[in-house]
Amino acid sequence: MGGSSYDVLRKQARSLENEIDLKLVAFSKIGAGSGGGGSGGLGGVDTSPLLGEHVFDSLSEEIEQMLEKLSSLNENMSDLPASGAAAMHTLQRHREILQGYRQEFNKICANHTMRIEREELLRGSGLATSSGSPSISGLSRREMYLKESGHLSSASHLVNDQINIAIETRDHLHAQRQAFKRLQTRFNDISNRFPLISSLIQRINIKKRRDSLILGAVIGFCVILLLLYAFN
Repeated sequence: MGGSSYDVLRKQARSLENEIDLKLVAFSKIGAGSGGGGSGGLGGVDTSPLLGEHVFDSLSEEIEQMLEKLSSLNENMSDLPASGAAAMHTLQRHREILQGYRQEFNKICANHTMRIEREELLRGSGLATSSGSPSISGLSRREMYLKESGHLSSASHLVNDQINIAIETRDHLHAQRQAFKRLQTRFNDISNRFPLISSLIQRINIKKRRDSLILGAVIGFCVILLLLYAFN
């Protein structure tokens, strides 16, 4: 009896999973704004801002109910006595499918919300709300998308300009580094070719230090004599 109950629940779960999969495909198209109700009997007029939202909300509630029902079926299957590794694997697979459907559902809802908010921010002139003509609404939407595309293109150009400036600065720094390396190499070559000059410079430096020491000693001696003379 337990095996037959498990098979019945498994068939129901698979059937419900297929239905949810089809619903999610339609739900994704409506959420993206490409499957609205404007292509029916209105001669291609864009009515998705009104009808599409209604269909989206109703389909969202329907999918949520189906997901809850699928979750209940999975729980019922897990409550039955385990009949082997295959049954446990099948149950785990159903849970993973449910989790995937929930993630896809939440992703579609989030993308739809972001799209609506972006359209509200870009509406600007208010043509879509101030006029009752669906064609003006569709035109305003296209204008908003064109404006957004223009802003993105302008931002892309600015970023490219900054990248070009950074590349030029890097090239200049690299050229300066190479110039300093060449100068250092020349100085090393000169010092290696003329060791006499290097030794002469060292002697001059030694003589300067010696003269400084002698001058310091003389000054110190004179100061001592002046102090002795002053105290005596």
